[in-house]
Amino acid sequence: MKRTLKYYRIMWWRHDLAAGLSVFLVALPLCLGIALASGAPLYAGLLAGIIGGVVTGFVSGASLAVSGPAAGLSTVVAATIASSGDYRVFLLSVIIAGLFQLIIGLLRLGVIANYFPSAVIKGMLAAIGIILLMNQVPLALGYDQPDFWESGFLALFSSKHFFGNLSRFSHHVTAGAILIALASLALMIVMQRPFAKKRAVVPAPLLVVLLGIGLQQLFVFTNSTLQLKASQLVNIPLNIFSNIHFPRFSELASNPDVWQTGLVIGVLASLETLLCIEGIDKLDRHNRITPVNREMVAQGLGNICCGLLGAIPITAVVVRGAANIDAGGRTKLAAITHGIFLLLAVLLIPSLINLVPYASLAAILLVTGYNLAKPKLFINMWSLGWKQFLPFLITIVVILLTDLLKGVSIGLLLSAYFIIQNNFRSEYKISKTHHQGIDSYLIRLNTNVTFLNKVNLKKTLDEVPEYSNLTIDGSDCQFVDYDILEIISEYRNKAHDRHIDLRLVNIEAVNVSAIH
Repeated sequence: MKRTLKYYRIMWWRHDLAAGLSVFLVALPLCLGIALASGAPLYAGLLAGIIGGVVTGFVSGASLAVSGPAAGLSTVVAATIASSGDYRVFLLSVIIAGLFQLIIGLLRLGVIANYFPSAVIKGMLAAIGIILLMNQVPLALGYDQPDFWESGFLALFSSKHFFGNLSRFSHHVTAGAILIALASLALMIVMQRPFAKKRAVVPAPLLVVLLGIGLQQLFVFTNSTLQLKASQLVNIPLNIFSNIHFPRFSELASNPDVWQTGLVIGVLASLETLLCIEGIDKLDRHNRITPVNREMVAQGLGNICCGLLGAIPITAVVVRGAANIDAGGRTKLAAITHGIFLLLAVLLIPSLINLVPYASLAAILLVTGYNLAKPKLFINMWSLGWKQFLPFLITIVVILLTDLLKGVSIGLLLSAYFIIQNNFRSEYKISKTHHQGIDSYLIRLNTNVTFLNKVNLKKTLDEVPEYSNLTIDGSDCQFVDYDILEIISEYRNKAHDRHIDLRLVNIEAVNVSAIH
């Protein structure tokens, strides 16, 4: 025990303190930006970052992953808050999501993410990126009332939303916000280049925020007409703990939507976490593997705390984990340290945070959205063929037209269709030979033959002509479903009637006399 404490103390002092500070500098603007994209109070993003660092970081078995609010959940969170009409009702869904994750971890079902097709997951992330891009454009233009993404992509083009907002754009768009957004976007793009990454001392998101604050203060100092309005700047309470919203538990029994949304958030948060964990483990120079079931328990407890304390949901986040690795983090103390720094910032410098322009946060999220939906991703998926590209594309289109759950569900169904179709074709082979005027057929069963092959096998057997030889060989089989054995056994009578010489090799016939 003493050796363990000494080890952590040395690692924290030599590596994790500096890494935690670096991750804090990345996380601070992202917490604000993701809360903004989610349509939640800005302090909710900061609280989520604190809980993700301190609570989840403490329970987690991950050495390098860092949790906090994630861009991947921002669309479903925004839609849920808008549809519920009450942030306190939304918090119930966050608690339910946390309970779902906790149960997943306790039942040791963390491997469930491995059963989601890669094409559907990539499609989901790309759709989130597209929505994120569309969401941030109004804020980058200085429009401080972005209320037209409440019910899916089609609603953007309805007269109530699109044309109504266009008619008010002239009253809200400001040159100062556009200038700050363009400068911030240019800086973010430059900082994404390899040469800049190697020389960067301060994280790019923090530099963008500082640039936005500097430009706004310059406009104020020179009394320029470019200076932003108060509604175009971050506004968190100076004492956020006196303004926290708590969940409205009275809606738990009377509002079924709360449970449905909670399960959706739980599934998506779990998937994003498990995918992130897998990616971060691959970057770990010491090849440590995160225990996924323990991670689900940690995420579940973290999201329960988020719901109880008025924060938006959290996941493990690739950006924070990568920043931790780049800064030399060695243990989970770096994640906990970043959460403590966020807490100190909220307590000690809220007035400084309130100087940040929304346009700067929008620029950060525009780059985040682009990285999720790069043209290179679409080209890569196209190169993999239709069976990968079609579920990917359909998932994106359906999410944009409806919502996240329907898009992912239809993508899964389409992927399952291709899997079943491929299974039909691959689990047996038929060959034909002709000798002394008699046709001989050989059906060779492959490794596993299941009920999914029933239709095609029946059709193949019915196509064997009269007065021929048929051999069905199961020598290579490890498993043959009872349904298949039943079909073969029933076929023996039909073969006799059609003068087909049937021979079974390593296939055990079953009693079908009591079937009818």
